Parts: sequence; structure tokens; C-alpha cells
Amino acid sequence: METQKIAIVGLGRIGSAFLRNMLARRGRGVELVGVAETGDTPGRQQALDAGLNITSLDEIIALGNGVDILFDLTGIAAVRREIREKLMAQGNHHTVVASETIARLIWALTSDDDLPVIAGRSTGY
Repeated sequence: METQKIAIVGLGRIGSAFLRNMLARRGRGVELVGVAETGDTPGRQQALDAGLNITSLDEIIALGNGVDILFDLTGIAAVRREIREKLMAQGNHHTVVASETIARLIWALTSDDDLPVIAGRSTGY
């Protein structure tokens, strides 16, 4: 199986739960190559406890083709737009930006637990 190199931006309630799920899949086709979180969240500490470095969005973008899938789990449309613009400016046509909707699909396929729901939060592309 080919390993998918993923990065997660946003380690709030949803990002933290998703990170925990992805950490459980290390070595089974998933490699976490970057996580970004600007706040002091439980997910940030979880990432540090797992031996991951907390990086900036710019550092993740700089990985270029070293990121197959970038999960934007911030819930902030401006961040998703910034990610797309920075990938385009770099000429990166490889990295796929996955929204919370895709994370929810993956979650449904890989976990029996419920992923947190944040009322009023947009999950579309």
C-alpha cells in the first residue's frame, strides 16, 4: 500500500479527534508530515505528546509535493482560501486540500465513535 503523506491544519475539537484517529493509523498507509495550530488546544498538546512538531501553515505549504493531502479543519473559510492561494502561488498541483466534509467521511469509515459537531459551522468546500 502506498503511504499517504498528510498534514492537518487546525487542532481544535474536530482536528484533535481526527489527529487521534490518524495517529492510530501510522504505519498503515498514513504518514503525518505536518500539523499546524496557532492556539493552545488539547490537540496541540496531543501532537507534541506524539512527537510531532507544530509548524506554521507556510512551513506545511513549503513541503510542496511532500504533502499528498492537506486537511483544513479550522472551519475558517479565509484559511481555506489562503491555503489554496499559497498552493497555487507555489505551482503545487499535487497536494489535495480536504475539507472537514472529507474528514467526516474518513472518520465514518475508520471509527465507531462520533466526530464532534460544532453548531453552525460550515463543512463544505
